[in-house]
Amino acid sequence: MIFSVDTQRLLALHYIYPLPLQKLQRLLSPVDLLSYFEEAPPYEIAKALQISSSRALEISKSFRQIMTLSFAEAYERANISPIPFQHPFYPAQLFEISSPPTVLYVKGRYSLLTKEKQVTIIGSRKATSYTKTAMDLIVPPLVEHGYTVVSGLARGADTIAHETTIKVGGSTIAVLGHGFNYIYPKENQFLAEHMAEHQLLVTEYPPYMKPEKWHFPMRNRIISGLSKAIVVTEAALRSGTLITTDNALEQGKDVFVVPGPINAEQSKGTNKLLLEGAIPACNGHEIVETLTLFSNKN
Repeated sequence: MIFSVDTQRLLALHYIYPLPLQKLQRLLSPVDLLSYFEEAPPYEIAKALQISSSRALEISKSFRQIMTLSFAEAYERANISPIPFQHPFYPAQLFEISSPPTVLYVKGRYSLLTKEKQVTIIGSRKATSYTKTAMDLIVPPLVEHGYTVVSGLARGADTIAHETTIKVGGSTIAVLGHGFNYIYPKENQFLAEHMAEHQLLVTEYPPYMKPEKWHFPMRNRIISGLSKAIVVTEAALRSGTLITTDNALEQGKDVFVVPGPINAEQSKGTNKLLLEGAIPACNGHEIVETLTLFSNKN
C-alpha cells in the first residue's frame, strides 16, 4: 500500500479532524490549502474551515506531528483500506447524499463498493421471529439475482440480514458507527471478524473513534445512500429505523416494507410507512420484479 503525498495529507487531516466532504472543499477551493497545510498559517485554516483561531492552531500542530507517521504502513498492518472521495472505489452514489463522507475506511472485499445492485435491509433491534421469517423469504431471491445486502451490524434485524445473506452464499456490507478499534455490539464480534475477511465492513470514522450515540443516525445516510432501495422488516412507531427510511426518501430511493400484524408493537412503525405510501413486500421476488421494472423504464 503506497500513498501519494496528497493522500497522506488528506488522511492525516481526517485522522485528527474527520470533516465531511463539504467542509473539506473549503480547503481545496478557491485555493488548495491542503496542498501546503503543514506550512499554512493558522488564521488561514481558521478562515477556511470557519473555526476558532485556537482550534485551528491545535489542528495545525497535530497535523505537523502526525504527518511524520506512515499511514500506509499503519493501515496495512491493521488490514484497513482507506478509500478517499477521489479513489476509484469510492461509491459514486454517495456524492448524491447529504454530507458525503470524505474518507471511507474498509475491511474486506472493498470491490463490493462498486457493485450497482445493492439493497439495504433494516429493522428493529428488538426483532422478533417474524423478522427471521421475513428474511428467509426476502434475502434468497435478492442474492439469487445478484444483489448485495447492506445493513448496519446492529443487534436484531441487521444481524439477521447479514447472517441470512452469508448463509445463502450472498454478499453483504455492514456500515459501522465507529472506528475499527471497536466492535458494537460486542456480541457481534465473531460476525464482524467473519465479514472483515469474507464480506465488507465500512465506516467513515478513523480507527480510534468510539461508538457514540449520535454516530448511528449519521451512518444511516450511508446505509441508505449505498443502495437502490430499502427494505424494512419490523419497526416500532418510535424507531431509529425510521431515520434511515427518511434518509432513503430524501435520496429518492424506493422503500419496501413487510406488512405486520396490526396488534404487534414492532409492526406499528412499518404499517404506518405502508399507510404513507411505502411499497408492501412479502418476498424477495416482488422486490426484484419492482426494481427490474423501474430500471427498465430508466
